[in-house]
Amino acid sequence: MTGRVSFVGAGPGAADLITVRGAKRIAEADVVLWAPSVIEAECVREHARADAELVDFSRVSDAEVVEVYRRASAGKLKVVRLHAGDPSLWGGLRDQRDACGRLGLETDVVPGVSQVSAAAAVVGRELTTSDVAQSLLLVGPDTAEHVAEFAAHGTTMAISASGARVGLLVERLRAGGYADDTPVVVAYKVSLPDETVAQTTVGELEACVKEHKLYRTTLFLVGKVLAQPASRRRAPVVEGDEPVRRPRPSKWAARASRPVVKSGDSPSAAAWSAVHDWQETARTKRSAPAKPKAEPLLELVVDVPEQTPVEASVEQDAKPKPKPVVAAAAKRKPATVQASTTPRKPSGSRAKKKRVN
Repeated sequence: MTGRVSFVGAGPGAADLITVRGAKRIAEADVVLWAPSVIEAECVREHARADAELVDFSRVSDAEVVEVYRRASAGKLKVVRLHAGDPSLWGGLRDQRDACGRLGLETDVVPGVSQVSAAAAVVGRELTTSDVAQSLLLVGPDTAEHVAEFAAHGTTMAISASGARVGLLVERLRAGGYADDTPVVVAYKVSLPDETVAQTTVGELEACVKEHKLYRTTLFLVGKVLAQPASRRRAPVVEGDEPVRRPRPSKWAARASRPVVKSGDSPSAAAWSAVHDWQETARTKRSAPAKPKAEPLLELVVDVPEQTPVEASVEQDAKPKPKPVVAAAAKRKPATVQASTTPRKPSGSRAKKKRVN
């Protein structure tokens, strides 16, 4: 058994947006690397063991993080490194996995809910549609200088850039062909209590960012697909015009509608109740002391007296035997007699030869 490092996507920020597999990895971990500035503390406090080592990797250097991996390799520890959103998006995953591979550590990646999908969910928009935009371009902070080239495609863009340089971003969007009335969604700390999500346009983007005082790395969703849908009033359905079909309740629907949260519990109690059992199991396995090895079975049977063949047969006869059923009778075949072709010698001649000798 070797040590293992799991790169877990913690989601956009809210504690209840982590996946079940990610929560399980945290419950099994001996060491948890996380950044409290971008990951809610409840996400770690709810799932981690009481004796787990918690390391704020935003306050340590890359060399110190590698030292944690080295300790995991020597002590066969389980380490979890939490990433905001999804580990595959702007998380430096390849360099970390290479470092773990050189130390002989096993690695696995647990995907998470990205900030892009969380921001789209807040405003209730889909980022790709068949009639407006069928693709999505992801632009990270290191490639923000190529925004004008990417904008030439005219599709939906998700740009992670510094809010302090939003004026330069607007210029590049205009140079790429986006009009001033193109919708933009500004998202900062999505799903956290202090989140900021605003809907604006390319022409008013700079003023919107300054109004909300967003100077750090912020997510910008740009594209016509984010436009406000036209309000449509549906005509009321009058019973009697056509038959009204009501869904039939099934046993699965009944089970799903059972109340999970007890009276007085917090709203997030329902999210943790589904994973509480295996959480406790994982914690118990890691913290329980090793069981002593069982003694050899020879010591248990050495004083038992051996049975004679007669006693063994009597004991077997004393046990009730199941009576054969029809199936056993069907397997029974009638006895067959095979005739011998060799003539038998008379017994009298054999007896005479013995007397002569």
